[in-house]
Amino acid sequence: MRTQKLFSSMHTHTIFCDGRDDIETMCRSAYEKKLFSIGFSAHVPIKKQTGINSEWNMKEEKLNAYVTEVQAAKKRWQGKLEVFLGLEADYIKGMRSALDNDIISLNLDYLIGSVHYVTPPNGTQPFTVDGPAENFEKGLREGFNGDVSKLMHSYYDAVNEMIIKGGFDILGHADLQKNNCQDKYFWSEDEEAKRQREIAGAAAKTGLVIEVNTGGITRKKIKDVYPSLSFLRIIKEFNIPVIITSDAHCSEDINAYYDTALQTLILADIKEHLIFIGKKNGKASWKKEKL
Repeated sequence: MRTQKLFSSMHTHTIFCDGRDDIETMCRSAYEKKLFSIGFSAHVPIKKQTGINSEWNMKEEKLNAYVTEVQAAKKRWQGKLEVFLGLEADYIKGMRSALDNDIISLNLDYLIGSVHYVTPPNGTQPFTVDGPAENFEKGLREGFNGDVSKLMHSYYDAVNEMIIKGGFDILGHADLQKNNCQDKYFWSEDEEAKRQREIAGAAAKTGLVIEVNTGGITRKKIKDVYPSLSFLRIIKEFNIPVIITSDAHCSEDINAYYDTALQTLILADIKEHLIFIGKKNGKASWKKEKL
């Protein structure tokens, strides 16, 4: 690991959603590992807006306590570690997005926009592309008649729609669907690249930052980062800035596999990553760091 103030951990989860450690423990780990900053990005509540029962999204009744505790951590760690308040905002077509009033009213430091749920065309309930295999198989079978190609298009359609709608600062795990689709994937490389190029083109027009997320490796879902090397090479073509994140759900993973993220970025010929330094005049502000 390199010297202090070159890395951050802006995608982190705690006991307020599906993480295993509390806010103070995560801050202490970030400090001990000499990170410049930590950003808390609890999964937004979705039950009220969507009717979906989720075990990993934060419960509505915990939201105020979450905000209060992160703000208190900012004060405790002032001068030692930058602490930022954020959320990971689910985009669920026609149901939930970063532009919802309850999210905007929180005046957060930053937002990660992510697609976990795909919405089946036959009207069955949305389901997660990265959930347990049996749940994924059930959703694929009942919602898409087992057609993986239709599901893949649905996922990329949702990512593209989320980017166009906007309201967030960091695009989360842009090819998350590969968690359950890699062994069922019948697209050609050209077709995949076409959809990913569409995503990159939309992101380039908005000023978004794309995260290079190591969470899939940590949880042994996949062996590479999100986005994949081939996707990152497309992102490089569009000159879209990136930020390295761990998607940590416990303190020991606060900077897990950052060496792998660095190696992948070098292979993609991306020469710098960003560090979030706060919100200025209502917009996210960043510091560039050479690899």
